[in-house]
Amino acid sequence: MKQFEPYTLRFIRICCLTLLLGFGILPTLQAQQFAVKTNGLLLAAMTPNVGCEFVVGERSTIDLMAFKTFSFYGKDVKLLGFAPEFRYWFNGRPMTREFVGVAALATTYDIIWSNKIYNGDAFGAGLTFGYVMNLGKRLNIEFTGGVAAVRFKQKQYYVDDHYEDFAEMGQNLANSKGYKLLPMKLGVSVTYILW
Repeated sequence: MKQFEPYTLRFIRICCLTLLLGFGILPTLQAQQFAVKTNGLLLAAMTPNVGCEFVVGERSTIDLMAFKTFSFYGKDVKLLGFAPEFRYWFNGRPMTREFVGVAALATTYDIIWSNKIYNGDAFGAGLTFGYVMNLGKRLNIEFTGGVAAVRFKQKQYYVDDHYEDFAEMGQNLANSKGYKLLPMKLGVSVTYILW
C-alpha cells in the first residue's frame, strides 16, 4: 500500500474534522438547515475542497471549509488550509441572497515558484461578501469574495541554496515574516442543502 504524504493525511483529517464538527453540531440546531458545498474556482485551481454550512440563528450561519492543493498546473505547490466563517444574511432568510461575513484563515504551505522556495504558515482574518442564487429547493450557487489581513512566518530561499546548512542547533528557523493584505474566500460554490 502506498504511503500518503503528510500533507495528504493532514488534509484528510481536516476534511473529516470539518464534516464531523458540522454533523456534531446538528443535534443542537433543532431541525435547522444544513448544507454541504464545494468551491468551483478552487477546483479549477486544482485545489480539492469540502465545506459545510449550518444555520445558527434567524439571520446567521456558520460556514466551515477545508482545502488542499496537490500541484498548481505543473508547479510544485503544497497548500493545506481551513477557513471558518460567520455569516449575516440581510434578507432575513439564511442561505438566500446577500450576506456579509467575518472569516478566519489558517494555512500551511510548501511552494516552489520561480526558483524560490516558500515553506511556512499563515493565519489571518477578514471580511467577506456574497450572494446566493437558489436554483431549486435544495441546490444553490454561491458567489463570494473578500479581503483579509494575513500574518505569515516562513522559510524563504532559492532552490540551489542548502538552507539546512544554516539551521541553528538542528532547527530550520523562519527567515521571513510579516503581514499582507490578500483576497480571501474567492469563489463560485455549488451548495446542496441536506435539510
